[in-house]
Amino acid sequence: MTPPSSSSPHQPVGEVPDVGDVGDVRDDRQSGNGDKRALVLAGAGAAGNAWELGLVAGLAEAGVDVTDAELVIGTSAGSTVAAQLTSGTPPADLYAAILAEVPPSPAGGAGPGAGRPPRVSGPDYLDWSNKIIAAAEDAADMRRRMGAAALELDASGGSGGSGGTRWRDIVASRLPSPHWPQQRVLLTAVNAHTGEPVVFDRHSGVDLVDAVAASTSAMTPYPIGAHRYINGGYRRSENADLAAGYGRVLILSPFSGRTRMPLEWGMDLATQVVELRAGGSRVETVFPDERSGDVFGANALDPSTRLPAARGGYDQGRARAGALRGFWL
Repeated sequence: MTPPSSSSPHQPVGEVPDVGDVGDVRDDRQSGNGDKRALVLAGAGAAGNAWELGLVAGLAEAGVDVTDAELVIGTSAGSTVAAQLTSGTPPADLYAAILAEVPPSPAGGAGPGAGRPPRVSGPDYLDWSNKIIAAAEDAADMRRRMGAAALELDASGGSGGSGGTRWRDIVASRLPSPHWPQQRVLLTAVNAHTGEPVVFDRHSGVDLVDAVAASTSAMTPYPIGAHRYINGGYRRSENADLAAGYGRVLILSPFSGRTRMPLEWGMDLATQVVELRAGGSRVETVFPDERSGDVFGANALDPSTRLPAARGGYDQGRARAGALRGFWL
């Protein structure tokens, strides 16, 4: 199932090539992409994953297929969506699978420490991370502090590395294919040891499953070789800036562009949109509307939010298709 050229979490590897060194990624893309489209998929737990899949399925049903984007960027739960949408599985099938899910008991688990039942709740995660954000001097300091806190939490948990294996199995079960697509996909994470942003793609020497597991890891870091990685949302909220140079950029933001970071850090979506437009990109954003209900808060990690979020996203996608058709097609 796993391509022999890739590395599993337990194989010793050097530092993952930092495709996500922001300068390198942007410079590589800025020439010749003015007529191409980028799809940006932000994170928001179980609810965000379901809303994005529902929205894309609704758009496709109404004749606007955004899965043919030349670039797909995934962050946290959005990295799972990116892998699902680029697997060749029709959006309608991914949406139908959510409708067929048996709702699990209320939880909120995320990250390598998540077992059954998960030990991480949305409120606990917010309380833990909010304290770290409040103590940080800037975005780089926040990432270093977040990584150090995650490593400390992992060391005190006594999982002996089994948490990463469990999380990998959970992530793998959600993906239609374990292989990177030929389509350009960028998945974000942060090196827990250094606080440096990382962006994985099919040239990084890392399995797709591991890249998604790293991007979705929350309070405990995910192991790839000798390194540990935490959630890609700590790089920037939506990471839409990675689409710099693309002519049209469609951003799906389940948290409606909200951020817990100080605005002066420039991690918020509004700042990223300004940057993209200043560089010549046309940008459209889509936020959840009332059809999904109140599921994009502290309870977004709760799997019981998936059904209303998916249905709301699907209806919203069908309704929004007319407005997006001229932009995308």
